[in-house]
Amino acid sequence: MPHSLTAIRRWFSACPLALDALLAAVVLALIIVGALHPSNGPNALPPADLGITEIALAVAASAALVARRVAPAAVLAITAALTLAHIIAAGGDPRVPIALSAAVALYTVASRTDRHTTWRVALVTVGVLTGAMMLFGDRPWYADENLGVFAWTGMAAAIGDAVRSRRAVVDAIRDRAERAERTRESEALRRVAEERMRIARELHDVVAHHIALVNVQAGVASHVMDARPDQAKEALAHVREASRAALEELRATVGLLRQSGDPAAPKEPAPGLGVLDQLVDGFVRAGLPVSVEVLTPGRLLAAGDADQEARAAEVGAGLPTALDLTAYRVLQEALTNVQKHAGAGARAVVRVERRAGELELTVLDDGRGAAGGELAGGHGLMGMRERAAALGGSCVAGVREDGRPGFQVRVTLPLEGAEMAGDAR
Repeated sequence: MPHSLTAIRRWFSACPLALDALLAAVVLALIIVGALHPSNGPNALPPADLGITEIALAVAASAALVARRVAPAAVLAITAALTLAHIIAAGGDPRVPIALSAAVALYTVASRTDRHTTWRVALVTVGVLTGAMMLFGDRPWYADENLGVFAWTGMAAAIGDAVRSRRAVVDAIRDRAERAERTRESEALRRVAEERMRIARELHDVVAHHIALVNVQAGVASHVMDARPDQAKEALAHVREASRAALEELRATVGLLRQSGDPAAPKEPAPGLGVLDQLVDGFVRAGLPVSVEVLTPGRLLAAGDADQEARAAEVGAGLPTALDLTAYRVLQEALTNVQKHAGAGARAVVRVERRAGELELTVLDDGRGAAGGELAGGHGLMGMRERAAALGGSCVAGVREDGRPGFQVRVTLPLEGAEMAGDAR
């Protein structure tokens, strides 16, 4: 039985004209039944003698309801005119309730227009039909039949307005739900894109840095293999160490993509300024002389001091995780670009300066190549800019500002914005 009702409802939804035709037939039947079987009250009228005129008016008024969805205002005008014609012709006789068709048409208009239009049309329709009943009838103006016309037409307008309001609320809720679903999907896609970009930057920095070291050490080993086997063996040891470090960092980065049921990801902390000494030592062993300068409020530690990397570790100890990792990756990428593009015999200087509210990182070299990486067709400088922008900072790269030959990269990271970004992550 429920399946049959569902099928019937779907059929009427697909064929609204058939539903309106059925409604017109029901209204005609109610008009005829109301004329032949009036109420049994003490003041009730006897059954009406249906003539050709009454039947023709009832059929015409009911048939007009078939087009109520197509032209609701025209149908209301036709049914109201036919009802008014019957009231005038019958002398206000209410025994043939043709006004029922006008009530249905008024409901349709109210359910499909705005509230202001609904009540204007309702007042005109109710006033005309009720006034005609009072004017042309032979009963007092307060007769039950007159008040019945007033009540039924007014109720039809009120029900139509309520249906229209409910439909508007349902549509608004549906639109809001659809909009929220679209917003949620776009937000999820945006987060996925950001996460992919972040992982791509991590992979680029890790692979570019360690592969550059492996390439340099492999070249050294190949060059001195016959003449100086001990130095070649040492270079190969450096190649093995650099490749092992690259695998470990790749494993840690790919571990971010693990699902909840996968084995536990590596628990090593993310690299930061605390391991700057290891980063510098790797480049020094690869043949790139690197010196570090650390400037903090109240003290300058110049290049060549014994505890320069330790001071850098102290600076990184108080930084948010996101900023500490970004600082390490920026220095790693900048030194990798110096190693790849600055040319033979180049030297690099790393400056770490912490001021009130910001951290500034500068990498200088005295080479003749395009150490920026981007000038050589790579994406190193782009990645550094993206990392800095993610924390609200900036990255400037170009020739050295002191006029000396070489290239410089300067990254400024705000501490306050990094704290908020770190919390968000």
